[in-house]
Amino acid sequence: MARAGLTRERLLRAGAELADETGFDQVTVSALARRFDVKVASLYSHVRNSQDLRTGIALLALEEMADRAADAVAGRAGKEALTALADVYRDYAREHPGRFAAAQLRLDPETAATSAGVRQSRMTRALLRGYDLPEADRTHAVRLLGSVFYGYVTMEIGGSFSHSGPGPEESWPRVLDALDALLRNWPGQPAP
Repeated sequence: MARAGLTRERLLRAGAELADETGFDQVTVSALARRFDVKVASLYSHVRNSQDLRTGIALLALEEMADRAADAVAGRAGKEALTALADVYRDYAREHPGRFAAAQLRLDPETAATSAGVRQSRMTRALLRGYDLPEADRTHAVRLLGSVFYGYVTMEIGGSFSHSGPGPEESWPRVLDALDALLRNWPGQPAP
């Protein structure tokens, strides 16, 4: 029988905290059992295995990021919306590095289709309408923004920018200015 007070939600939140403290790659059912001072078997009525735990943490992180993004971009358009969305990803990663890493976990197609990642993609597409991009190019632009946001933030929290000046605080607005300029001047279709 599972220990009283343990629920899937409580375990996922504790797993997310553990990820932030020790790194997402260190999160296992065994590590979580140690955190609660229970036997591993007592957790299996709430999570099937470490992969199920990790997937649950990823879904939690995606949901938290989507909620923050929705609040941040509401009522904004153009560069203001772009900056608000980008800052959500950056701030979340700095506050919750393990959860941010979890949000990048590859999900199976069915799980991904029902995750908050879809909501994030829709918000990004809505933001792009303010740039008047052709519908056919919006997927490319969503991928570009995701690559820049995740790439920059991952490099920053990993210490990649600490070896030279200027600091990342100075570069971040310049990167966003460049993205805004690119989106306003999106290239036409490439020649065949």
